[in-house]
Amino acid sequence: MNICPKCGLPKEACICETLAKEKQKIQIKTVKKKYGKLVTIISGIDDKSLDLNKIAKELKSELACGGTVKEGHIELQGGHMKKVKEKLMEMGFSAEVL
Repeated sequence: MNICPKCGLPKEACICETLAKEKQKIQIKTVKKKYGKLVTIISGIDDKSLDLNKIAKELKSELACGGTVKEGHIELQGGHMKKVKEKLMEMGFSAEVL
């Protein structure tokens, strides 16, 4: 049986990721890029404790848009502020930090 080095619980019952999600100070903003295209930028997620690529993949799949992970933040094509906030809450992030 594998034991998590952070919380001391078995890997199956590990709560480290849940605790990490609740501590994040996330900022969501929409920026206008070249040719008037909108991009939704999600920043403030700690990439050391959470997998940004996994979160970005889930958001892109749910919102049916393209996107990438750059310099510690997630960029999604299009203006998705409300939908991103709802989806992040479904994923376990605290509503107070959004």
